[in-house]
Parts: sequence; structure tokens; C-alpha cells
Amino acid sequence: MRKLSQVLCASVLTLSASAVMAADYPYKPITLIVPWSAGGGTDAVGRQLAAGLQEELGQPVNVVNKTGGSGVVGHMAMKMARPDGYTLGLGTAEIATYQQICNAQLSYEYFTPIALLNLDYASFTVNADSEWKTLDDALSALKGNPSDYTVSGSAPGAAYHLSFAGFLDKQGINPNDVTLVPSEGAAPGLQELAAGGVDIVFSSLPEIESMRQSGRVKALAVLANERVDSFEDIPSAKELTGSEWSQGSWRGLVGPEGLPEEVTARLSEATEKVWKSEQFQDFMASRGYGTVWEDAEGFRAFMKDQDEKNAATIEKLGLAN
Repeated sequence: MRKLSQVLCASVLTLSASAVMAADYPYKPITLIVPWSAGGGTDAVGRQLAAGLQEELGQPVNVVNKTGGSGVVGHMAMKMARPDGYTLGLGTAEIATYQQICNAQLSYEYFTPIALLNLDYASFTVNADSEWKTLDDALSALKGNPSDYTVSGSAPGAAYHLSFAGFLDKQGINPNDVTLVPSEGAAPGLQELAAGGVDIVFSSLPEIESMRQSGRVKALAVLANERVDSFEDIPSAKELTGSEWSQGSWRGLVGPEGLPEEVTARLSEATEKVWKSEQFQDFMASRGYGTVWEDAEGFRAFMKDQDEKNAATIEKLGLAN
């Protein structure tokens, strides 16, 4: 009986401590881990978010770049952080690939989702002088002789590669039959495309825009169910093919597993205010980044969907560990 009383007292004290912590949150500076290098797109979004959260929460929010292992190092640091709300992370689409490809103990299930902020769909981009005038032209050619064509834009298994491969699979084209020319991101792939070295590049729309405006490349479609507001002249894959496909690269605020509900709610509320602010929206628009909002519950469902889609595509590509 005495032992039971001790256990009950300990439970009450733990709950009370959690409640006090949540009520006072935040009372000290917060660290926001960015799993990619300073100066990149994710870093820029992270710093814009940190500035807004600092204003909303009344405490410094310090960005720390933890890079390496294609984002594994930073995401692992988010996962291993103490679940008290003082170490958060800007999680990226790679969360939905690590477990299948890298055999790393990292997936959406190891994090507390707080808010989805950004989603950039993959583009289907070709040389401006390509004989393909429409997406249907390209798909017809790929269905006829897929091994005659090459595609680039990233390393195997990166977010846009999986989006492109999954889209081809849905159109009845085996993505393994189209030769992938790996590249360290979209920039070298686009240079190769403009030079005539590859036939297709998958990347985000903002990444192709300067070359599109200069007349060196053209986007036949964005791999999404609807047109993107910032690029309304580019048709969606759904309107051209009739089939739904919605996948790309995303960024969202996460905490380690076990973050108290009250802290999660406080962070989600503050993040929504930042996301809706004119300053944040103007920043995202100036970069061409897609703004998408999902609260904690919606973000978890989104990550689960992305994880399932990626798992199927990774298996199809033979990239599973």
C-alpha cells in the first residue's frame, strides 16, 4: 500500500511539474535546429520562422545548423533532444525517406509534429528547344522508349526524384527504365539540361525560374493536383493527365517525441501567427516558395501520407535498404 502511495505521489508530482512547465513556457531561449547548411533555402526559411517566433514567444530563438549525412545528423539531433520545447527543428521531406533508404531510425513517428509551413512541388522541366511541346508529348515518348531518355536533378532517393519516379509509375512508365544522371541538387542538373546533356530535370519551380525566364528551359507541368499561385502559367499534372499526384519537398516545425500537448499547442498557435504574418508571406513569395498550413494533427497525417508514398516508390526503384 505504501509503495502504491509512493507511485501515485510521484505521478502527481510529475504531472504537476509538466503543467507548471507548460504554463511558464517559454521562460528561456529556444534552439531551432536546421539540418542543412547556412545560406540555403531551408536555412533562410528557418531564420525567418525563428525571427517571427521570437517576437511571438518573447524569448530568443537561436538557429543552429547541424549538417551532414544528407540531413541525418540534424534530424537525429531533433529526435534526441529533451522533449521540453526548448530544442525544436525545421524538419524536411527527407524524414519520410531515411528509414527506408538509410536504415536510420528516423521517421515521422519519432517526432512531435507542430506545423507544416511550406510545400514545393516538383516540376517536369525540359530544354527550351525540346521537341516535346506538352506533357503528353513527353509521356508518349517515355512510354514508347523509356531507356532512350535521361533525367537529372538530384541524388537517387531525394524528395524530387521520388516525386518524379512516383508520377511516372502512376502513368504506367517504369521509372527504372529512364536513366537517372545523379546530380548534387538542381543547379548542375539544369545546366546539363540547358546544354543538351539530359532530357528532363525534376526540381522545385523556384529553382528553374531564372533559366525559364531567360528562355533556356521550359516547364511542361508541376507535379501537383492544382496550379501553384506563384506560377499560374504552368499547368498541373492532374489537369493534363486526369490522375492525382501531389508530392514534393516540404518544411515543417517539429519537436522530439513526447513533447507536452500544452507546449505543442502553444508553439502551433505562435507558428500560425508567424505563418499568417505579412512579413513571412512576403518573404516566401519573394523566394517563390509555396506556403501551406497544417496544424499538428494535419501535419502528422500529411507526413504519414508522404511516408507511405515514398515507401512504395523506394521499393519500386530498388533503393530500399
